[in-house]
Amino acid sequence: MNNKWWCAFSLVLLVGCQSTHEQMVQQGYPPAFADGYQDGCTSGRNAVGALGDFVKNVPRYLKEKQYSTGWDDGFNQCQSSAQNQASEGYRNRWDDRERDWEQQKTQMQGRAFRAD
Repeated sequence: MNNKWWCAFSLVLLVGCQSTHEQMVQQGYPPAFADGYQDGCTSGRNAVGALGDFVKNVPRYLKEKQYSTGWDDGFNQCQSSAQNQASEGYRNRWDDRERDWEQQKTQMQGRAFRAD
């Protein structure tokens, strides 16, 4: 039992240490596509933040269809994901403020009714 657990744990660690690029190549994506995806994804996440660099090998983007397709896919997917995460965080903060306001209103009404 101990060996099985250790083997499973090692496999999880090994897979967890792989980069997206390595995983994509291992799944059969062309290396040029995986390169572009990785660069585009970094750029897409950075586009949502206040500061961040775009990573794009422009000569390669203009000459290699697989790199440019990977870059576009990575940018769009990661930008969208980052925007969704940012929106979710905003909604959670808004919900917290709304709940706090409702609680304050209820407490103030309770005080007002007790004062009578």
